[in-house]
Amino acid sequence: MIKGRIIKGVGGLYFVDADNGIFSCNARGILRKDKIKPAVGDYVSISILGDESEKTGVIEEIHKRRNMLIRPWVANVDQAIIVFSIVSPAINLDLLDRIIALAEEQRLEIVICINKADLCSESEILKIKSIYEQVGYKVISASAFANIGITDIKEALAKNTSVFAGPSGVGKSSIVNRLVPSALMEVGEISDKIRRGKHTTRHAELLRVENNNGFVVDSPGFSNVSFSHIKRSELKYYFKEFGDNDKCKFLDCLHLNEPSCYVKEQVCNGILQIRYNRYIRFLDDCGD
Repeated sequence: MIKGRIIKGVGGLYFVDADNGIFSCNARGILRKDKIKPAVGDYVSISILGDESEKTGVIEEIHKRRNMLIRPWVANVDQAIIVFSIVSPAINLDLLDRIIALAEEQRLEIVICINKADLCSESEILKIKSIYEQVGYKVISASAFANIGITDIKEALAKNTSVFAGPSGVGKSSIVNRLVPSALMEVGEISDKIRRGKHTTRHAELLRVENNNGFVVDSPGFSNVSFSHIKRSELKYYFKEFGDNDKCKFLDCLHLNEPSCYVKEQVCNGILQIRYNRYIRFLDDCGD
């Protein structure tokens, strides 16, 4: 058997990138019997069918996953490049913070990319940067159209498997096309009527970034992010500025109405009020 990584899956056929080429593979029946579904990003062991030059095989084993994203269905991701446009459509900070929290849940490194920077003033970009750089996130202003910030994004991708996430119409596919020209992903137009992007990405696929050992995953856009699977007691861990809770009087502090809550004391003194307010609001969306 040889080892490789699934870079694409279409209709039950998986393309595995190995040292000696890309093999088209089906999954071994025992995997289906055990209800183990291969995913893009999985590290696998395959057996070769027929002559090696035919590049066909069977997936025999799926190695332990570091993490597993649900949308897109992709495994072993290192970081999220969260893309929002500053205009057309206008940036939605509520949705941005929701996606950040979900990326934190998966223990991903996070880079925020503000696209279409050529269509607004520098002060508008700096306002967004000041919020999220204070939290501790890297923020890149970019324009796929004007080729601004693309080098910075490429540097952030080096030696990582990165998922591009964000709502439709913000330019994710346009940025990926700049980074991986061979991808030639379809770019959606913005509907003049509803000012939202049309969905253009239909499947997850690992795309290799040339000369920096990085992979990117472009994913379908979305505008609704659910917290129903997250417990109320867990959400606080996905707001990195809250820290590890050891300074609160109670270990199970939710940072709501508890006495001697360090987080509440730090609001407006290191923790931004707008982020804290969203945390309180998001708690209502969490599960039991």
